[in-house]
Amino acid sequence: MTASEKFGIVIAGHGSRDPDAVREFEALVELVRERAPQDAVSHGYLEFASPTIAQAVADNLAAGARQVAVVPGVLLAARHAKNDMPAEMQAVARDHPEIDFHFGAPMSLDPKLLQLAQERIVAAEATSPQTIRRSDTCLVVVGRGTTDPDANGEVAKLARMLEEGMGFGTAFVCYSGTAQPLVADGLRSAARLGYARIVVLPFFLFDGVLVKRIYAAADDLREREPGLEVLKAGYFGVHPIVADVMIDRAREAVAGRAAMNCSLCKYRVQIVGFEQQVGEPQRAHHLAVRGLLAKADAANEEPASAGPVYKPYDPHPIEAESFRIIAAGRDWSAFPSDRLTVLQRLVHTSGDFDAVDDIYFSPGAVDSGIRALLRCKRVLTDVTMVQTGLKRALLEELGIDTWCGVHDRETHLMSEQYGITRSAAGIRRGWEKFGNDVVVAIGDAPTAIFETVRLIRDHGWRPQLVIALPVGFVGTRESKDALRRCLQVPRITNSGTRGGSPWAASVVNGLMIDGLNQLAGYGAVDEAGDDAGNTAG
Repeated sequence: MTASEKFGIVIAGHGSRDPDAVREFEALVELVRERAPQDAVSHGYLEFASPTIAQAVADNLAAGARQVAVVPGVLLAARHAKNDMPAEMQAVARDHPEIDFHFGAPMSLDPKLLQLAQERIVAAEATSPQTIRRSDTCLVVVGRGTTDPDANGEVAKLARMLEEGMGFGTAFVCYSGTAQPLVADGLRSAARLGYARIVVLPFFLFDGVLVKRIYAAADDLREREPGLEVLKAGYFGVHPIVADVMIDRAREAVAGRAAMNCSLCKYRVQIVGFEQQVGEPQRAHHLAVRGLLAKADAANEEPASAGPVYKPYDPHPIEAESFRIIAAGRDWSAFPSDRLTVLQRLVHTSGDFDAVDDIYFSPGAVDSGIRALLRCKRVLTDVTMVQTGLKRALLEELGIDTWCGVHDRETHLMSEQYGITRSAAGIRRGWEKFGNDVVVAIGDAPTAIFETVRLIRDHGWRPQLVIALPVGFVGTRESKDALRRCLQVPRITNSGTRGGSPWAASVVNGLMIDGLNQLAGYGAVDEAGDDAGNTAG
């Protein structure tokens, strides 16, 4: 960069519905401006608040910047910093090919931030009239919690470094969402450890919905445990250390020294339990709520309807013609109307009108399945062929994840150690990973059905719906009969030897189509929560 080329810093924040979080973020941006007066500094948000990141870049360029560093205003690298913010930068880079854009690393566990955490803890301890040794104190570090184990692990690493560096008796980690244990559970567990004092440290940049919840949970614990001293440490907030770390990240980006946490990134290397996400395409997830609050203000509307707008399922013309033929091909009046989409898709898949005559639906199975797909958003399959048969467009539009562990290393290990098939081991792993919030779709392995029934009867597993339609002659009839007698869960199966992975996939596809059409008819669903844009990106 020559002396005549002005350097620009765009601080990319998450955005929040909470005005306190937005005010603090913008105060931090102003502090960055004060500490980097020679640079053009602007800010934008991924979600809810305005300006957007694209608008922030435009402001930077208008100020004369010709090299721009986009710095994630988040603590750790998870989906926002790995997917959404890079997607924003790529979009503006395409619009401005004459500008050099650089993407900075999140703040992560910078030594300066450890010092700031130390300041917050000492300030909390100073509010107490009691003198209690650190060795008699439990430090509870509360992170945001993400689906990225690397980001969650960084919270645990911070806790360990503070525990050893400051001499706490122990440190306990919990999360405000997504990861386990959640805050209330974590605080209860920490209270049972027998320490005289608990210090609660939110690993967050700014105030917001989640920080308020953390402090409320600490207050609840104090009321329940009057003999235990519970101190609330401050979050990082608007502080010169945070501003300096952001400036450092911008300088590192331009110098080509942005250090991302790639060595344990689940998208780059095989991480235990996340093997399937290696090389997973990265797509932005924030577009529906980008600048939402400003749009609502402009329209004089309430911003609560932040969910996406759904349109009814639109089949390909050939598919539509096939279903017109199927609808006219037999008398469907004997079947309940809520089952017709599933049944007609089975005819479409099998090419056989008689395939639907031995399909069994437990009472309420279709409604349970649709609700589960829209709420739990996860399908567990016994084989990848079922996974492959699910309509990608529907999965993406409804935000539904699929998981099949049949080829994972741990599944092979379990299969060998327990003497069960890989399909059965994959089902057992799904039970362990996801608990009850899942739809099970089995299209190949009777052993997977037997394992599902065993877990339901002997271990209290309650998947939201079990679809079981394998094809074959060894154990197939018996496994389907066992599931049919399993009264504890909703289920869809058939009798006999017919079926297969395409059949199981067709049932899920039919439920997704009905679910999408319901959303299109009833309006957008209420998306739960606001992650307030604080920790993991």
